[in-house]
Amino acid sequence: MPLDSIDINVHMYTMSQKIERTQTGIRIEKRLLKVLKGLAESLDMTLGDLIEGITLHSFENKPAFSEDTLEKIKQLKSVYDLDWTAEDSHRFKEDGE
Repeated sequence: MPLDSIDINVHMYTMSQKIERTQTGIRIEKRLLKVLKGLAESLDMTLGDLIEGITLHSFENKPAFSEDTLEKIKQLKSVYDLDWTAEDSHRFKEDGE
């Protein structure tokens, strides 16, 4: 089940499980971060919760998003001029490389 379509009661139950979070600083492409922040806001969740959900779904090879949310992602990518796909992720280079 996509993370954005989880019933609120199930989500609340899951979130009541005790977990330990760590503050981290990650480097991420600027436009990708804007899309992720916009998506988290539209789903009324924190960026950390969104990243955790995407990652856990990915680990189990399950889709993280509903069709409606994929459409929202498409809109956000257009707004922030993000035209990359999954294939591009293996070709990123930073300045000076």
